[in-house]
Amino acid sequence: MSLEQQISKSIMDAMKAKDAVRLSALRNAKKYIIEAKTAGPELSELPDADVLKILAKLAKQGTDSAAIFTEQNRPDLAQEELAQVAVFQEFLPKQLSPEELTAEVKAVIAEVGASSMKDMGKVMGAASKRLAGRADGKDISAKVKELLA
Repeated sequence: MSLEQQISKSIMDAMKAKDAVRLSALRNAKKYIIEAKTAGPELSELPDADVLKILAKLAKQGTDSAAIFTEQNRPDLAQEELAQVAVFQEFLPKQLSPEELTAEVKAVIAEVGASSMKDMGKVMGAASKRLAGRADGKDISAKVKELLA
């Protein structure tokens, strides 16, 4: 079963369970999936990689929004955003721990043969592709800078 089908099934389950937060989050994701399908060439189903990108983007936006709401002393809105982020993360691959990220970036540096900050572009390109969905771009960039410095 594809990721898109899993989301559609989860929408039905959330309706039956009357889980408003889960239903809202999944419907929002489904909206972006439908927009992506109609934006390009005619697709009957969006590839899982594209669905993962959409879910990762929504999770990141929700986390950022929650941080802003917390700064503005609105814990009620922050809690709602974080609840939706938790729904998105159920469908995303497990995020890498800092130790795992370090090991992966070291492996990429060895593969590419990078030795200084001049090679950061090559390392970032390879690392971003390999770690897509499993680590945030900011975290990858910071780790590459740390290891190449």
